[in-house]
Amino acid sequence: MIAAVTGNYYLVLAALLFTIGAIGLLVRRNVLVMFMCVELMLNAANLTFVTFARMLNDVGGQVIVFFTLVVAAAEVAVGLAIIVAIFRRRQGATADDVDVLKG
Repeated sequence: MIAAVTGNYYLVLAALLFTIGAIGLLVRRNVLVMFMCVELMLNAANLTFVTFARMLNDVGGQVIVFFTLVVAAAEVAVGLAIIVAIFRRRQGATADDVDVLKG
C-alpha cells in the first residue's frame, strides 16, 4: 500500500532545498550560482508557506507566496542586470568583483 503524502514531507523537502541553497551560497564564488542559490532558498520558503496554508486550510500563506513571487520577479530583473554588467567588465566574475561597478 502506498503511503499518503502529508505536509511533513513537503516541510522536509523545503528544509532540504533551503539547506542546499544556503550551503551553495556560502561555498560558491560565482555570482550567477549564488543568485540561483538565493532563488532556491526563496522557493523553499514559498513551499513552506503553501504547505502551512494547506495544513491550516487558510489562504493567507498562498497570498504571501503570490507577493513573494512578485518581489522575486523584480529581484531577478535587477539582479540579472547587475550580473550582466559585471560579466561585461570581466569574464570570470566572482562575488569580489562587485566593486568593479563603482563609477
